[in-house]
Amino acid sequence: MIVVTGASGQLGRAVLERLLDRVPAEQVGASLRDPDKARDLADRGVRVRRGDYAEPSSLAASFEGASRVLVVSANTLGEEGLRQNRAAIEAAVAAGAERVLYTSHAGAKPDSPFPPMPQHAANEEVLRTCGTPFTSLRNGFYASTVPRLLQGAWHTGELRAPEDGPIAWTTHGDLADLTALAVTSNDFEGLTPPLTGPEALTMEQVAALASEAAGRPVRRVVVSDADYRAELVGHGAPEAAADMLVGMFAASRRGDFAAVDPTLPRLLGRPATPLQEVLAAAVPAAQA
Repeated sequence: MIVVTGASGQLGRAVLERLLDRVPAEQVGASLRDPDKARDLADRGVRVRRGDYAEPSSLAASFEGASRVLVVSANTLGEEGLRQNRAAIEAAVAAGAERVLYTSHAGAKPDSPFPPMPQHAANEEVLRTCGTPFTSLRNGFYASTVPRLLQGAWHTGELRAPEDGPIAWTTHGDLADLTALAVTSNDFEGLTPPLTGPEALTMEQVAALASEAAGRPVRRVVVSDADYRAELVGHGAPEAAADMLVGMFAASRRGDFAAVDPTLPRLLGRPATPLQEVLAAAVPAAQA
């Protein structure tokens, strides 16, 4: 039994779909806060059970009989986020899982200015001491972030953002393919290499690709961290979300997301998806 948490989320659901191409449905379990969101999976033979990181008691039944558990990192940050991820890891161990897999990040560092990164680093410490074989999947930065960063630029012709460093943007699809492989094999022990897209790009390069995709100029404009934060809040972004984005750019300036590694395409047996494909698909939605 392979149990996947976050089964209604973008990555968790994609991993489940890939797993169903690799193993029988009766060997797959979906754990999520609201089982009604996975009725279609239950209809296909997947074991669907309620599991909420914030309610550790719910995880025992959700993980029951699991040989492997994929813990998709909680969206919650801070002390509560740390408690939730620890609860999920400990519940997987208590259920007797032979391996615990966790979706970490290539930029995981205790001193990162980007709030999710210290949390990933702390969760990896929990894994190291959990007493069970583990795999920490150090995923590249989600490429789906880029269309959101370009949301205004498609219309104004200006990609306004703080000074940055290169980021190896990586698609959910590629990571889902790799995760399904990792869950069903013994290719990884401990921390993985960075699981990244084919190249690390600066915002200047992103603007050039956006121009090509849209068929009209998109110019990169550097603004201060403070001005960027003020613009985000002025357009309705919550202050915490604005702080997080500012932290992302600060971490990228340190080179925290610049690593490009051949592991993902090597294991998948095909090239990693370039950002150009992501932007080409995003332009029609932006125009609509």
